[in-house]
Amino acid sequence: MSSGLLETRALDTLVFPKRQNDLSVSFEFFPPKTEKMAISLWDSIKRIEPLKPQFVSVTYGAGGSTRARTHETLARLLTESSLTPAAHLTCIGASREEIQEVGRQYWDMGVRHIVALRGDPPEGQENYEPHPEGYAYAAELVAGLKSIANFEISVAAYPETHPEASSAESDVDNLKRKLDAGADRAITQYFFGVEPFLKFMDRVTSAGIKAPIVPGILPVQNFEQVIKFSALCGTKIPDWLNDLFCGLDDDPETRKLIAATVAAEQCRQLQSYGFKEFHFYTLNRADLSYAIAYLLGFRPEIIG
Repeated sequence: MSSGLLETRALDTLVFPKRQNDLSVSFEFFPPKTEKMAISLWDSIKRIEPLKPQFVSVTYGAGGSTRARTHETLARLLTESSLTPAAHLTCIGASREEIQEVGRQYWDMGVRHIVALRGDPPEGQENYEPHPEGYAYAAELVAGLKSIANFEISVAAYPETHPEASSAESDVDNLKRKLDAGADRAITQYFFGVEPFLKFMDRVTSAGIKAPIVPGILPVQNFEQVIKFSALCGTKIPDWLNDLFCGLDDDPETRKLIAATVAAEQCRQLQSYGFKEFHFYTLNRADLSYAIAYLLGFRPEIIG
């Protein structure tokens, strides 16, 4: 797709037009490690609650290292908020029966949506090694969860290809296996701009995939951290993004303004191509994600 077409299509749309009724957002959080972090997390959750997102997801540490805290956060979301929680679950460090039991616990507590992931190797382990009695990959995990109950299941997708994939085509083939196993949608790793996602969607369409693919959006809280994490997950940092954050290490307020503007413009351009769902990686701080959702037309409603 030519850059000229990208530019023309973006300019043809209004700057943050009135929200469409079928536009939806969701947000990701991680379970807190300390009481102070728990207070901060809950402040963020209550901040976005009036926007009525489609769901909020809670991550799950490598090898189930945050299992108890993930359960506590999910239970609190179910009992103390109006939000719909989605629980992350990985294949790492557990047998099939142990993972099945976690799935049953989720269902019994009222969780109906799971984000099913292979997961990253535990700290200190360089390469992924399946548990000898566990699920080897996310497609197997999806099928196993579906055998427990009719969960709604989301899986991961990688617009710029998973770092361990042998090719972009094999990565899309793996995505198709997860969806064919019963997943309802895929949520992407974050990316910057729109071109990586549009090229990815061309590959997805060519593979015959018709399930919804939800763009994952990362508002940049800390640019240096984003550079480090992007090197691990395969996301490219475009020169224009580097230029925007250059010289702002000691200027957090300007960084926040730029971060919100960049992510909101990214969503606006994706909207111009007909994409109507966005998933925000909040890093447990709701201010930027709230501002972006507000620009997209989400307005707080009184809860209660």
